[in-house]
Amino acid sequence: MATHTFDRLSAQDSSFVMFEGPGTHMHVSAIAVFETGPLKAPEGGLDIERIRSYVESRLHLLPRYRQRLAFTPVERHPVWVDDDRFNLNYHVRHTSLPRPGSEELLKKLAGRIMSQQLDRGKPLWELWFVEGLEGGRFAMIGKTHHCMVDGASGVGVITALLSGSADVSIEPAPPWAPRPAPGRFELLRHALSHRVAAPTSALRAIRGALREPQEASTRFAEHALSVWQALNAGFRVPANTPLNAPIGTHRRIDWSNIDLAEIKELKKRLDGSVNDVVLAVVAGALRRYLGGRRVPLDGMDFRIAIPVNMRSDSGDVGAANRVSAWFLSLPLAEGDPLRRFEQIRAETQRLKRSKAAEGIDLFVRFAEWSGSTLLTFWGVRLASTLHPYNLIVTNVPGPQYPLYLLGAKLNTMIPQLPLFQNQGLGVAVMSYLGKVTFGLIGEWDLAPDLPALARAIDASFTELRDAAQRAPEPRREP
Repeated sequence: MATHTFDRLSAQDSSFVMFEGPGTHMHVSAIAVFETGPLKAPEGGLDIERIRSYVESRLHLLPRYRQRLAFTPVERHPVWVDDDRFNLNYHVRHTSLPRPGSEELLKKLAGRIMSQQLDRGKPLWELWFVEGLEGGRFAMIGKTHHCMVDGASGVGVITALLSGSADVSIEPAPPWAPRPAPGRFELLRHALSHRVAAPTSALRAIRGALREPQEASTRFAEHALSVWQALNAGFRVPANTPLNAPIGTHRRIDWSNIDLAEIKELKKRLDGSVNDVVLAVVAGALRRYLGGRRVPLDGMDFRIAIPVNMRSDSGDVGAANRVSAWFLSLPLAEGDPLRRFEQIRAETQRLKRSKAAEGIDLFVRFAEWSGSTLLTFWGVRLASTLHPYNLIVTNVPGPQYPLYLLGAKLNTMIPQLPLFQNQGLGVAVMSYLGKVTFGLIGEWDLAPDLPALARAIDASFTELRDAAQRAPEPRREP
């Protein structure tokens, strides 16, 4: 007898399905640049069939990558079901740049690929292999829907393919057969049983609290404080800038690289963190970029959202996302780079002491605990209406040792964010092999001069580094 099996998306995972619209493509992306090396085909070009065989051999580690979305009747909550028409050739794609392919051509191609929404009727990922890059290199452009991965868990299939060893063999792909998709009646029965189970879970939590009233009272006070701080941050209206307007479907891509050792030396000299330096560089770059567009900066409350990983040490089984956020105002009006850094450092230290991220996480957990898809839907609508930030800035530390794809060395990894409503710019930062890469994505019309921001990042870092070298080293507490 056939077994119909499916998995319900968590509240936060399903929120990224709901955030998606005609202009808001919710895929997390990365551009990886490799030396072709052993992946050069005998006739020249890239050995794409060997790559496809390797991807197929690794898919058993990523069961979501052979599943598609389905939706329960009435409440329309998304669930994962096996794709009985899965075709690897659709997902692993092969293209080429006109030789000799420059990085500018790669950026234009990446922009076109990022502008295409993932097909909801198929598993929500694509891998584009791009040959013809100058210097005997090729690129891999990966797109995975945000409901499947977050910044902390990586970009899914890309990380599953990379190895710390250049000597990797292709194991035979384990057999796979799709399980029958559930019918409407089974999905409806599941939705009803999930809603019925929610009050039972609540009752257990209340009984547990009554057995330890002192501890429950303390936890309640902490939760109340975190919720208040989250509401205070979320309902604060940021500045109106040319980057914050309704967005369309098309994207521009750019990036900038800075030496990690220089950033570490700078953070040591300024008695801050790598993240403080990154945010100060972004602030200085935005000051130059918006100033160049004659945007008044005095009195501007330019707010950024910084994703915060909320996963427990044991992980969160069944959920691709468990992330909250800090909201921080960048001092774009401050002309002195050292004072700009000090203000940012003071803010990040305050946020580390605050409970705002826990408050946002509580809202997500409450939506999950209640079992209400409607609650998640209205949370998404509220966030989309309020627009509590101007820009998202992520910073993910990567490995400082070389990674390989079937012996081909990875030189550069460039992360890319999705753009939400009224957000015309995203900045994703990742360190790898001694470099810190600032991945920039802009809406086509709102950020027509995106290369100017990439140049401004380089100039901002130089300005901060030179100012720090001229200034006396700060006194540190013994």
